[in-house]
Amino acid sequence: MLRSSVCAFLLSATLSAFSPLFRIDAAEPSSKSAQSDSGAKGLGITEASQFSVPDGFVVEVVHEVTEGSWVSLAASPDGSLLACDQYGSLYRTHLADAGAEVEKVVVQTDAGELQGAQGVLFAFGSLYVNVNSRDFPSGVWRLTDSNGDNQYEKAEHLIELNAAGEHGPHALILSHDGKRILMCAGNNTKLPEEIAQSRVPQVWDEDQLLTRMPDARGHNAKRLAPGGFVVSLDPNGKDIELIATGFRNQYDIALDKDGELFTYDADMEWDVGTPWYRPTRVNHVISGAEFGWRNGTGKWPADYPDSFGAAVDIGPGSPTGICFGYGTKFPAKYENALFIGDWSYGNIHAVTLEPDGSSYKGKYEVFATAAPLPVTDMVVNPNDGALYFAIGGRRTQSGLYRIRYEGDLSSGVKQVGDSKSALVAREVRHELEAYHQRLDNPQSAIEQAIKSLALNDRAIAYASRIALEHQPIALWRDQVLALTDDRAAILGIVAIARHGGADDRDEAIDRLAKIDFDALSEVDQVNYLRALGLVAIRLGGISNAQKQGLVEKLSSKFPAANDRVSQELARLLVYLEDSSATSRIVEAMASSDSQESQLHMAYVLREAKQGWTGESRKLFFEWFQNLQSARGGASFGGFVQNIKMAAFANIPSELQASIEPLLKVKENQTGPAKQRKLVQQWTTDGLLAAMDSSNAAGDAEAGRKIFAEASCLKCHRMGTDGGILGPDLTAAGGRFNRHDMIESIVDPSKVISDQYSATQFLTEDGDILTGRVVNMNGETLKVMTNMLDPSAQTAIERDAIMQTRPATTSMMPSGLLDTFSPEEIADLAAYLLSAR
Repeated sequence: MLRSSVCAFLLSATLSAFSPLFRIDAAEPSSKSAQSDSGAKGLGITEASQFSVPDGFVVEVVHEVTEGSWVSLAASPDGSLLACDQYGSLYRTHLADAGAEVEKVVVQTDAGELQGAQGVLFAFGSLYVNVNSRDFPSGVWRLTDSNGDNQYEKAEHLIELNAAGEHGPHALILSHDGKRILMCAGNNTKLPEEIAQSRVPQVWDEDQLLTRMPDARGHNAKRLAPGGFVVSLDPNGKDIELIATGFRNQYDIALDKDGELFTYDADMEWDVGTPWYRPTRVNHVISGAEFGWRNGTGKWPADYPDSFGAAVDIGPGSPTGICFGYGTKFPAKYENALFIGDWSYGNIHAVTLEPDGSSYKGKYEVFATAAPLPVTDMVVNPNDGALYFAIGGRRTQSGLYRIRYEGDLSSGVKQVGDSKSALVAREVRHELEAYHQRLDNPQSAIEQAIKSLALNDRAIAYASRIALEHQPIALWRDQVLALTDDRAAILGIVAIARHGGADDRDEAIDRLAKIDFDALSEVDQVNYLRALGLVAIRLGGISNAQKQGLVEKLSSKFPAANDRVSQELARLLVYLEDSSATSRIVEAMASSDSQESQLHMAYVLREAKQGWTGESRKLFFEWFQNLQSARGGASFGGFVQNIKMAAFANIPSELQASIEPLLKVKENQTGPAKQRKLVQQWTTDGLLAAMDSSNAAGDAEAGRKIFAEASCLKCHRMGTDGGILGPDLTAAGGRFNRHDMIESIVDPSKVISDQYSATQFLTEDGDILTGRVVNMNGETLKVMTNMLDPSAQTAIERDAIMQTRPATTSMMPSGLLDTFSPEEIADLAAYLLSAR
């Protein structure tokens, strides 16, 4: 933080420097309450003038909320909006050109006044609200207005759900056919007591091959599967059907025009920097899907065959409201986009989805951003074609906004429909999903499901396995074990492991043992290793003889060329008690460029009891001593400590004294273990000229090591390696030439993406703080100031903020290449461009 004098001259000069940078593609506020000076003490609402939006769009303040802190919105049939305070009542907002009129909607029940709704839906002549409150009975309520006065005289508690903090019951939406209601809830919500049917086979478990470690700070340590869920229910709150499970805290759900369901699920930000961290992500919620949330280190990797994974990875954030742009008067690109709200980083992203077989993939962009902007919910108003959204939550200042388009719609690009192959693929998946129930005559379902297991379409293969799992295992077990297609056999054995018994173990292992591991794709190698793990977990373990056979088959495959395959091999080989693998896993841990991969190897090695030498133990525990340069979320350090002590506990007692000195953290070591000398303070032109004169073509493999040594891996991903706080560089080689690549590193502030931009805060004490708002509570903002240390955050009170502006400098540190020679930088460039 830069400390400034508060003398009148310097304060005046600083304010003058801030002033010209406020207006960024935004309209004047549309309500009188929003006309206050954004530079006034206390900041108040985030002004429309502080937003960044695409050309042609304008942001308007509809209402500066004084009625609590709004977290949910719904469009009423009469054209008004209904909102709810996180800790209070419902409010009806009548929209007008001059702003908004707000009236409180009081709903009296036998339990008192209804409050705390985080899901609101008008349907079937009623108002449905999903309450998540510690002060009022939680769950789904149906409110009825019997005389048309916009008040609700009747309140029925249809579904009782537990109060679960912010990970409780959330959004309600109407089903695609208009006959049912879909509801989602976070991972601290217990399933409804009466579930009529479940598209998810009800055999969920933790499925951990090695002992899972709970969060180092105790968060959700006792919360087990199935995690967050999506259900369907009839208008009376009956006939509840479980659709999907395994979410962390998806706040909202949305249907596209074809009836495909999507959500935006949360990460665990304390896990940043660990191999079990999973970024916030857009999920395609298919029938019977499991998305693999488990507490602590137990989260399933997205590529496990029994977890459906993500359509689009977003990155750190706090997912809130989502909706498609249908009904907006926006260009076709945005009219068909999925808009998703990020509460912590203050963004509304526009996600463009495209078919990927029978499922979807996509990309995203920052559509609207400001600071602070704790987006909570959003809804399209078809009457004016605008996107309305609220900010608030956790007692922060709340507001209601709208985004309109004032550009020329006639010149936009017409939306192209899905290809015939995509339509056919989805039809195949839907046919299989019709079998996601116990059938009286299942033979045709089993035949089609087994035939479809081998298809190279992850969603179809997933739907096929779930179709099998709903039918009695005795009808399909032998057919699966007789499959000649290895990929189909692997996925079928996953199903056998989940529904079989100890008597199925030997045949399953024998069939897997016949598969040529080297002939499998990397995807199927991960599937294979997970199938073996599930057999061990669920079918009574693996015998010593079987362990020996599998070690002979798989030990030589480690390390693999693919990092994910290596991680799963290491996990399995430790379980198999392969003494020959221990030293190789230690070497892989010590030599990896990826912090996440290193920590994964340390995590699995903590349970290894065989194969240690004095040298490998020394190398293992010295690795912990050299972690001062490693960074991660709030639980990162605790996880590292817990892994170290668990490994130490596994050492024979007579050897522990020799290792105890290595348990101590080295003092006065605050930087990387390898300190480099300054070569030159490079400029773009100077560096490119030096690289040209050296005639260095660049070595991509050598550049991979430079990528790690220059701290790039801490924030950026390349393939499966690296952090997630900065842009993913995996495909950068296809977008940039060498000049642009070098310029973006040497001069990171020349072009700053809205997605990774920071904010400067000027306080009444004359301090200037630069960073990204990542959390809020009441009047306190938490600001991340160092991307290399995401857990380091500075608190600012809103009342102390004099003014804000977009930062003109990047959060990416400058001078990262100043300790590297032109030849080394040529290697780095070759690596970054290698994706071509």
